Amino acid sequence: MYLLVAAAGRGRRVGADHNKLLLPVAGRPVLSWTVAAALQSRRIRWIGIIGQPHDQEAILAIIHSLKPHCPVRWIDGGQSRQDSVQRGLAGLPVEAGHVLIHDGARCLVAPQLFDRCADAVERRGAVIAATPVTDTIKRVSPTQQVQATIDRSRLWAAQTPQGFPVDQLRQAHRLASERQLAVTDDAALFEALGWPVAVEPGSPRNFKITTRFDLELAALLLARP
Repeated sequence: MYLLVAAAGRGRRVGADHNKLLLPVAGRPVLSWTVAAALQSRRIRWIGIIGQPHDQEAILAIIHSLKPHCPVRWIDGGQSRQDSVQRGLAGLPVEAGHVLIHDGARCLVAPQLFDRCADAVERRGAVIAATPVTDTIKRVSPTQQVQATIDRSRLWAAQTPQGFPVDQLRQAHRLASERQLAVTDDAALFEALGWPVAVEPGSPRNFKITTRFDLELAALLLARP
């Protein structure tokens, strides 16, 4: 299985002035934990790191410190996540038939989740890791007035990894460019085109580092033996 790691994140909401994946958590950079989990997967055989050129030296130093047993390649990212994934797809080896895409900021991902998503994409086609929503969800007006309570019984919170047949994902990105579709994850491209996407149960631990609180919570969880 081939893996693309989106590593072009910024640090504004976490309170940093540089890529949040370079911030320390439990003694190591965020990205170090993410890639280490991928390297422990029994299915991952090749990893592409998509990042901004100004972070390349720092990120490659992190990769070198992990002594990877499989090829890990650098890919220059674009102005948006969507553009970066397109560049990542262009950088895949020609023989890649399926690909997983993972947010580098989800540093508590379990190696077994990579394995299950890899198995699922080969068996079922497009697939995303996700968890059922447990909070009560309100629809709120622009003036912050509650309008309705949303039935959460069929709501799931999307995570990564997300897996796709490579040719189909490339086609989805081409169509998105032609139709000027802008999305926040690749599964949304499939949804917009009416293509099916399956769900593979994820984990509450697999949250994305977005705020300072997330960073502090990740440090506590990663410090556990």
